[in-house]
Amino acid sequence: MADPKGFLTTTRQEWPRRPVEERVRDWDEVYVPGALLPIITAQADRCMDCGVPFCHQACPLGNLIPDWNDLVARDDWRAASERLHATNNFPEFTGRLCPAPCEAGCVLAINQPAVTIKNVEVAIADRAWEEGFAAPRPPDRLSGRTVAVVGSGPAGLAAAQQLTRAGHTVAVYERDDRVGGLLRYGIPAFKMEKWHLERRLGQMRAEGTRFRVSTAVGRDIGADELRTRYDAVVLATGATAWRELPLPGRELSGIHQAMEYLPLANRVCEGDLGVSPLSAAGRHVVIIGGGDTGADCLGTAVREGAASVTQLDIYPQPDPERSEGEPWPTYPKVYRMSGAHEEARDLTTAPLADADARLFAASTLRFVGDRAGRVSGVRLTGVDECRRPVPGTDRTVPADLVLLALGFSGPERHDGLVDQLGLVLDGRGTIARDRDFATNVPGVFAAGDAARGQSLVVWAIAEGRSVAAAVDRHLTGTDRLPAPIGPDDRPMTA
Repeated sequence: MADPKGFLTTTRQEWPRRPVEERVRDWDEVYVPGALLPIITAQADRCMDCGVPFCHQACPLGNLIPDWNDLVARDDWRAASERLHATNNFPEFTGRLCPAPCEAGCVLAINQPAVTIKNVEVAIADRAWEEGFAAPRPPDRLSGRTVAVVGSGPAGLAAAQQLTRAGHTVAVYERDDRVGGLLRYGIPAFKMEKWHLERRLGQMRAEGTRFRVSTAVGRDIGADELRTRYDAVVLATGATAWRELPLPGRELSGIHQAMEYLPLANRVCEGDLGVSPLSAAGRHVVIIGGGDTGADCLGTAVREGAASVTQLDIYPQPDPERSEGEPWPTYPKVYRMSGAHEEARDLTTAPLADADARLFAASTLRFVGDRAGRVSGVRLTGVDECRRPVPGTDRTVPADLVLLALGFSGPERHDGLVDQLGLVLDGRGTIARDRDFATNVPGVFAAGDAARGQSLVVWAIAEGRSVAAAVDRHLTGTDRLPAPIGPDDRPMTA
């Protein structure tokens, strides 16, 4: 540790966000450009270099956090980049999108604000690109083996990069017209601008990874043909089968899934559309679901010019501090105010003193419609901690656009991939696999949300690295690639 007293003398300081009135007028990232590097060295110095770094255990990738904290504190950015990229293929993604379970496991967090691990991570990643430390790493020679990766989200991309660097010829199949999966069309640009993704894809192409877009395996190319053409197949299609809310009035127009709404907004940012067909402009928006996807819808609706926006969360409002039932180093469910929630304060119909756009402990009863068959409101009720209705709390929230952000149950079935391969699914509806990430079909492996279930971006990258190690071992009989996790490790929710 560069400064043994850093955690005593330096307070936590996070990457500042741009003023709300400025950032809601554009789709740029919410943070002040250039404001992170001047503060990050002192923040890295707060790391105690504790003897048992629980941040390692809390991070699915096993990031060497005290190592690169110390190197940043000493201003050795090249070595810090090497340590970071040794365990994480895409730290510029996780540094912007991960909810940072590592910070919940920080030993300093027992009685003080944790080290800003996530900010240090993204600072290293950005500095690595600026200084040329993230050059392509093509293999010295090719193995003569071929691998198909189905899906280009973080799990598929991590698997593809690891296998390409190991010398295998890798092709990534993506059903959309651009590579990136949810990183491309699910995550709004104000959380991660897409040039970060494009820059990493350029690195992968220079290393030899090939991409096949607008190609749905199971529809545009048969699953059996893929197995015949390649020595191994990795399924990283994600858990894209969204959960429904079958309540009275669900048939009304104006009710859409979050993943129908968000991709259109992203396509506007990509220049494909002038205006989203589902734009929230001038509309009263109700978002059902209190998670990150709901917050993404919230920030998007604000930027589109919604007349009002309210997010319904069936859970009670969390306490600002971790509860006794969620002791350190677990990831606690505490009250957090995201950038999107800050932006929606002046547009909410929620009757809270701090104008939070969320209505906590709220359960939807039915959808209300007008004579034209369009949704005009959401009838809801308050619930107690056991989700039982509280008498006298029923009310109707005006809504002419309702977005369902209720999560995902597993991989989709309509494209034919699961049935054509004859894959066995587990009790959760995800792809079953053994401890080596292998499915019941020889040569076919599964990783990421498609097999694990809905989880975090950091888990997806960890799974991609691990399935790459399993496939490389299957093809070569050697253990050359690192595998941070096994399929029996359960996902950490946030």
